[in-house]
Amino acid sequence: MKKEKVVYRFHPYKGKVLIATREISFEIKLSSRLILDELCFNWNKRMLEERMNQSIQKGNKDEFTSIRKEYLHYIWE
Repeated sequence: MKKEKVVYRFHPYKGKVLIATREISFEIKLSSRLILDELCFNWNKRMLEERMNQSIQKGNKDEFTSIRKEYLHYIWE
């Protein structure tokens, strides 16, 4: 059986070059946004808990009440 040869010839394109971009699907955008929101929420909540614990150890009641007001937004359901 005879082998076939394939010959490619490249011709320069003189028109405007198009740049193709691929859109990210809505589901991937949404899930990544939800994951980032959850990570930020947990980090902020943990930092407020640490600040509250430090203010309790220092005995600073005014600082504790101001941090507690911020913290209430994180535990409200």
